Amino acid sequence: MSMNDPMKTAARRATVDDLPDLLRMYGELSAEQSAIRGIWPSADGLDAPIESSLISLVNEDHTTVIVGEIDGVAVGFLVAIEEPLLEPMTDRRIGVVQFIFTDHEARGVGVGAAMLDLAMERLEGRGIDLFDARVSPGHRLAKNFFESNGFKARSIIMHRSDARTEDPIEESRDPSEGSA
Repeated sequence: MSMNDPMKTAARRATVDDLPDLLRMYGELSAEQSAIRGIWPSADGLDAPIESSLISLVNEDHTTVIVGEIDGVAVGFLVAIEEPLLEPMTDRRIGVVQFIFTDHEARGVGVGAAMLDLAMERLEGRGIDLFDARVSPGHRLAKNFFESNGFKARSIIMHRSDARTEDPIEESRDPSEGSA
């Protein structure tokens, strides 16, 4: 492939064979999110052992795990789950993008959009027409990404800690990033 050939971005359903890449990327996602919100791994991340949690997500029928690629190399992943609604709408589910991550060097070239498109297609094929995406406060790039794909904020989670030790939720993000 010459320097002038365009990169080929793609997205596909993950398999257990993707586990090494998923573990690597989940570790990078966790580090990125922990820098924004220290409690992220304990409140919003996966249960330990992470490997078992990822295998369960890949194998679960009501969970969609997508791998994003550039030229056949895994550079991103997305996890979407299906959650039931409450009465009187228990016959409907909402699709929730729980995680989306793209390697820093691969951002801005369409990998995230390809993963989101495939996840939405799968969820819509399962009869889902309501969608949420989880974004940490202060993660402006993620907020902008989802807004550019038709999402809008509908909920903000407020937190207070009465702990006498250091608050694990205290944000350690750069204040110049603003808030989402």
